[in-house]
Amino acid sequence: QVQLVESGGGLVQPGGSLRLSCAASGSIFSINAMGWYRQAPGKERELVASITSGHSTNYADSVKGRFTISRDNAKNTVYLQMNNLKPEDTAVYYCKVVSKREYWGQGTQVTVSS
Repeated sequence: QVQLVESGGGLVQPGGSLRLSCAASGSIFSINAMGWYRQAPGKERELVASITSGHSTNYADSVKGRFTISRDNAKNTVYLQMNNLKPEDTAVYYCKVVSKREYWGQGTQVTVSS
């Protein structure tokens, strides 16, 4: 079995920062893409950022210049550094890992509010 364990969510004021982590463990081999998605209440889940095994990255326009995705292949871990957070960034954030199939984390709440 494969497990994805997310951490780092929480409550932060506008302009603040958070760092999300997602570690994959279990019978998982040759991870290809890793990514972060988010889902706000009443909205569809959307891609925030993704990173390939070669460290090529892709970002949603709404987070470019504020969020940075990175990965540690030795640890099977993907990170999302979120700076200058805005209230509209409030959502449940999910990590996704793609190897022979897709795996999803359980989600972590990020709330940006004063």
